[in-house]
Amino acid sequence: MISKRQFFLGLLASSLLGGLIVLLGLEVLRPSDGGIRGGLGSPSAVTTSFGDIDSSTKDYIVPEGINFIKASSAAVPAVVHITNTSTSNRSGWFGRAGRTRQSTGSGVIISKDGYVATNYHVVEGADELEVRLDDNRRYDAELIGVDEDTDLALIKIKTTNLPFVEFGDSDQVEIGEWVLAVGNPFDLNNTVTAGIVSAKARNINLIQSGRERNYGIESFIQTDAVVNRGNSGGALVNLEGELIGINTAIATNTGTFNGYSFAVPSILVKKVMDDLLEYGEVQRGLLGVTITDADGRTTDELSGVLIRDVNPGGAADQAGIKANDVIVGINERLIRTTSELQELVARQRPGDKILVKFKRDGKQKETNLTLRKKDDFVADVTPEEIQLNYKIEGSTFIDINDRIKSRLRVDGGVQLLELEDGAWSEAGIEEGFVITKVGDQDIKNLEEFQQIVDSKTRDFYVMGKYPDGDKKYFRINW
Repeated sequence: MISKRQFFLGLLASSLLGGLIVLLGLEVLRPSDGGIRGGLGSPSAVTTSFGDIDSSTKDYIVPEGINFIKASSAAVPAVVHITNTSTSNRSGWFGRAGRTRQSTGSGVIISKDGYVATNYHVVEGADELEVRLDDNRRYDAELIGVDEDTDLALIKIKTTNLPFVEFGDSDQVEIGEWVLAVGNPFDLNNTVTAGIVSAKARNINLIQSGRERNYGIESFIQTDAVVNRGNSGGALVNLEGELIGINTAIATNTGTFNGYSFAVPSILVKKVMDDLLEYGEVQRGLLGVTITDADGRTTDELSGVLIRDVNPGGAADQAGIKANDVIVGINERLIRTTSELQELVARQRPGDKILVKFKRDGKQKETNLTLRKKDDFVADVTPEEIQLNYKIEGSTFIDINDRIKSRLRVDGGVQLLELEDGAWSEAGIEEGFVITKVGDQDIKNLEEFQQIVDSKTRDFYVMGKYPDGDKKYFRINW
């Protein structure tokens, strides 16, 4: 039987043993390198199992040929965000009210003193243009000039010492070559995407479908670099960071990128920018021909450019080129498509001489040709030939001469000689247009035209041709 003394000694031993076990357990569970410390307001730190970040500088080795970092560093500071603000007046219940519209796009600084290349459709209709640089500085921009035929424009901001992109040679760009597109898609500033060149001299009927005149130049560099709304006017650069194109359009059924984007080649961009800077407008030489691709169906030639028609007295006509000839080369360049021919000719100015290589009845020939300016096909009359004229709504009309009749293959009509503000200019008609019909009435001469127009009391249509053969009709708001 256990005595009271033995009982109390056992109880004391059990208590001591239990306390010892508790102390040992707490020591085992305590973190080895600083756990949670007790005490209100005492510092605390937690170490996780993810490890530490090594912040030491790394020397990455980029595989030769895909150094995107170098090209991005060169291009990004020179690509800008453009905001186009326009105001239109509209009638409402309380009189005329102004409605402000804003659109955005991209641009590329091409000189340190603030000249910026972009797309015409980025600046079209602008009352105000604002440029935001990569470092968030903002400037009002001045419109220097535009060229609707290539969808290009030149603007300028008043500042100096800007980063800019050097022009590269788009002729040296190869299919399969890596390129970067830099722009501001969806207002995401200076986004860089990469892709390869998937085709050259691509025509997608973008510019011509939206133009009243058939002078649109399309010879795009096609890439699979991602481009979206807001990228227009941005840079397409090679891996040296050189500008090889201005991103202009995408092929899409949804309004967003579906795999292909298109850029105006840099050689054409530079020529247009130089013209706009020096002359305020593009100086473009013309062949004076109507053309289509030679594809082996309408001709024996599998490639080249088929001459469908030659304008009498034009550059091609004077050089001896005839309908059904097939142009296969310009100077030392092989010509396979109308896009290639249009781009090469668009790089020239009126008066420039080119060597045209063509095939006639299967035999290769060549001729030297002097390009003519667009004005050579407009109002082709001399002062002594003008005997009568009719002026109405600020514009002057004359009888057409025999050369114009022969060129356009018409029996009669009148030509718009001088265009001033009024109903005719508001209709979009241009100087040189030959009117052959008013409404459903054929026009033989100036006297008939005057009698018909004088009798008009409401809006009417006029139809006819430009001296280059382009058929058009216009609604005249009377």
